[in-house]
Amino acid sequence: IRCHQEIHVVMGNEACDLDSTVSALAMAYFLAKTTPAPRAAFIPVLNIPRAEFALRTETTFLLREQGIPATSLIFRDEIDLGGLHRAGLLSLTLVDHHVLPRADAALEEVVVEVLDHRPLEGDRAATCRVTAELVGSCATLVTERIAQGPPGILDRLMATLLHGTILLDCINLSPAAGKVTPRDVACVSLLEERFPELPARDTIFEALQGAKFDVSGLTTEQMLRKDLKVLSSDELVLAVSAIYVDLETFLRRPGLVQDLDAFCQARGYAGLVAMTISYNEHNEPSRQLAVYSRHEPVRSTVCRVLEEATTPSLHLQPLLSPWSCLGTYTQGNALASRKKVLPILRTAL
Repeated sequence: IRCHQEIHVVMGNEACDLDSTVSALAMAYFLAKTTPAPRAAFIPVLNIPRAEFALRTETTFLLREQGIPATSLIFRDEIDLGGLHRAGLLSLTLVDHHVLPRADAALEEVVVEVLDHRPLEGDRAATCRVTAELVGSCATLVTERIAQGPPGILDRLMATLLHGTILLDCINLSPAAGKVTPRDVACVSLLEERFPELPARDTIFEALQGAKFDVSGLTTEQMLRKDLKVLSSDELVLAVSAIYVDLETFLRRPGLVQDLDAFCQARGYAGLVAMTISYNEHNEPSRQLAVYSRHEPVRSTVCRVLEEATTPSLHLQPLLSPWSCLGTYTQGNALASRKKVLPILRTAL
């Protein structure tokens, strides 16, 4: 990148799941193709260090299948966003999130556009273009945006990435999973109409779901890092990990408590909420929850907040935990995904 070149970064959230990755790639491509006489270079940035990428098994699978080498991607530890900002060269489009973490708070003032599928927290500058719609996948909003643009921008590669992402996010458009909306369905149909050669929905969904849930080769620490969101207040930092095996299997991992302890100690987390998710053959989810902390007040507060939550109610049923430092539950409300649980925890912090 030349010196003094303005850089417009398109970046997803820190979990850097398939939706964040594909939304960033597609949106950067779209902006580069449609911005008249651009002053800036448009660069998609994956919001994790490169070393973490191997843990995003569904993303590495889809990009490899589509012939996109990891060497062509730019990761968060390979670009100095703070330095570019201080030099007055940075603008940011945020996809699949709209609240920058505390460490990036200084970058807020250069956010020019947001596309997200969560309810908005806080106000944006009037100059910032905001699309916040409660659809199943941020890739749906990106697809709508590209489809409204000049014809010919959407090519087969982009369509394949967006199609697979929406299907994975919306659990193959299954109403039972509680994620899909009519707009997600409409975008999948639109992509299939324009590109009839796209693989069958079941085929691509099963391949991506299989890759996402294949955690067989991962250590406990890697499982916790694979899909991690972090909440912080002035007092403490809390980790919330999505875990792609059922709770019983997770609790049977050898040395689990030592691993949880080491994970929290190394990263300065006061506690950890592990949200397990598994699906039956009808794509119906079942969810369980574990709350870990060495600090009893932290653990009991987080447990109480989750037990007493009403928007939504999680319908938690306590399970007998093998360890006093771990609160374990079956989550009766299986449609309450992490996206719905994070605001409950954020309020508690």
